[in-house]
Amino acid sequence: MKQAVARAALEYVVEGRIIGVGTGSTARLFIEELATLKDRIAGAVASSEDTRQRLEGHGIRVFDLNEITDMPVYIDGADEITPEMHMIKGGGGALTREKIVSAVAGKFICIVDGTKVVDYLGRFPLPVEVIPMASAYVARELVKMGGSPAVREGFVTDNGNLILDVKGLQILDPVNFETRLNQIAGVVTNGLFANRPADVCLIGTPEGVRMMTAD
Repeated sequence: MKQAVARAALEYVVEGRIIGVGTGSTARLFIEELATLKDRIAGAVASSEDTRQRLEGHGIRVFDLNEITDMPVYIDGADEITPEMHMIKGGGGALTREKIVSAVAGKFICIVDGTKVVDYLGRFPLPVEVIPMASAYVARELVKMGGSPAVREGFVTDNGNLILDVKGLQILDPVNFETRLNQIAGVVTNGLFANRPADVCLIGTPEGVRMMTAD
């Protein structure tokens, strides 16, 4: 199902342009599919060092985001997504760079299997990237907000920060909750993608790939 949805996402690749590419297991499958079109795109922007290495390994030119001013599409997976196209991302630890690259893109195409579609967010632990010196303080603030945070053991982000994975949340207003979390001193960003949701979600199912939009 993941392979099928990764292949279906090729329809959104704009020839001759730069594409943003996400991080994670489904994004890795998309990179393999994208390699078949590498001579028809200008290159890519990577949301993590892992993605950059995989793209370059397939002979795809990788641009620094600061080198470009326009990018028509960003393609990435999600850990959870609702019918309103709000997502939790960051299971792979690249949430900050994913959020930056998706903000630049004209369209965000989310590719998932059917198990990732949920009625509300929060069953998957919400990743929060934090400055290391602030991890204990941020954790205390997250407890006040109803969460149960834990430092992701043995993991440091590409930005040199830590991740707190927050369990026990039922996120019914993800737009406001994303904003509230980002106002905690020491938080770099969190894994809620609600203020900038996906534009299209391609969902792999046993019956084939189906498309979901917020409309």
